[in-house]
Amino acid sequence: MAHDENLLKSHLSNYKYRDITSREVVGLIQVYRSLTYRLEAFVFNNGVRKDLLNLEGTIPVNYKGSFYNIPVCIWLMDTHPKNAPLCFVKPTPDMSIKVSKYVDSNGKVYLPYLHEWNPNGSTLLTLVQCMITAFGEIPPVFSKPRNETQAPFPITSFMPQPSGYPYPPVSIPGPPYPSVTPYPTTSNLPYPNYGTPYPGSVNSNGTSFPQPKTTPYPPSSGYTAPDVAGGTITEEHIKASLLSAVEDKLKRRLKEQSQQSQAELETLRRTQQELREGKSRLEDILTRLQRERAELDKNVAILQEKEKELQSAVEHLDEQESVDVDEAVVTTAPLYSQLLNAFAEEATLEDAIYYMGEALRKEVIDLDTFLKQVRTLARRQFTLRALMHKCRQKAQLAC
Repeated sequence: MAHDENLLKSHLSNYKYRDITSREVVGLIQVYRSLTYRLEAFVFNNGVRKDLLNLEGTIPVNYKGSFYNIPVCIWLMDTHPKNAPLCFVKPTPDMSIKVSKYVDSNGKVYLPYLHEWNPNGSTLLTLVQCMITAFGEIPPVFSKPRNETQAPFPITSFMPQPSGYPYPPVSIPGPPYPSVTPYPTTSNLPYPNYGTPYPGSVNSNGTSFPQPKTTPYPPSSGYTAPDVAGGTITEEHIKASLLSAVEDKLKRRLKEQSQQSQAELETLRRTQQELREGKSRLEDILTRLQRERAELDKNVAILQEKEKELQSAVEHLDEQESVDVDEAVVTTAPLYSQLLNAFAEEATLEDAIYYMGEALRKEVIDLDTFLKQVRTLARRQFTLRALMHKCRQKAQLAC
């Protein structure tokens, strides 16, 4: 078991909650020993492929007093138990899926327990028990008839018979953990025994049970079997009983077919609703893309116009002669010219004072030279700023 747990943990190396998932899987396969685990690739509907743990095997289902081995597979998400598992019925080649409110045509299982999955309270063991209860109500699979000349189902079949066949379900009462083979294995677990197998069946040891001596109906010679009350069973009684049995069977068959058709209709309606919702989402996405494309085309057109304007301006500048920097700015009055020259000289003095400070910091000049030159430049800078102030006042500009 230690080796198996180590192998299981190696399979769960990419799982977020590895220890919790490992404990649940070990607890489940200890109860349902027919289930085995392995790591397989699962492809989602959107094409994403992931390696997930797959629990595959059979679970025992009690249907009308007899146990049947139902093959299932359970895929655990890599975020288990935060997200619910994906459950499927996996029929063998001699089985067919019976569509119902619990199983769709692809074998996917739908249960309220899966829909209301709670990461803090839901477990795999409870999930399997819910599947057993649901499949005991409506079997998810039935055996395929081989041909009309043979019996519709083998005696050792472990599947429920489909509705409409006039043969009683022939099965062998088995333990709650049967193997995949048609013959159930013995077990000491506490499941009740449901009586002697049907005539002609075989037990797990290979011993045939004898046919009963009595006949279910009186022979055609006119012999009448006494009933419990001491009277006799006449041919009219037998005929009425057969008619009633046929009528009941037809009603049951009609009811089961109606339920199956209703379940298929519900599945189709659910699929139609999903398709409509998907169509609405696609239309919204398409509308948004068209709107964004129109805006993008508009921006591209504006960008092309601006690019043409820039190219035209560059060509125009290339055709012009070079411009003297000193003559690039021409004032309209002598007062403005005096203000411009004073501003330019004051900016020059500001730069000169800065670089003299840098020269002192790098010890290019001494302190006495720095103080002497800065004093001269600052005096000239003060004069220029006063001149600019008067010019602004004279020109009625903001000071």
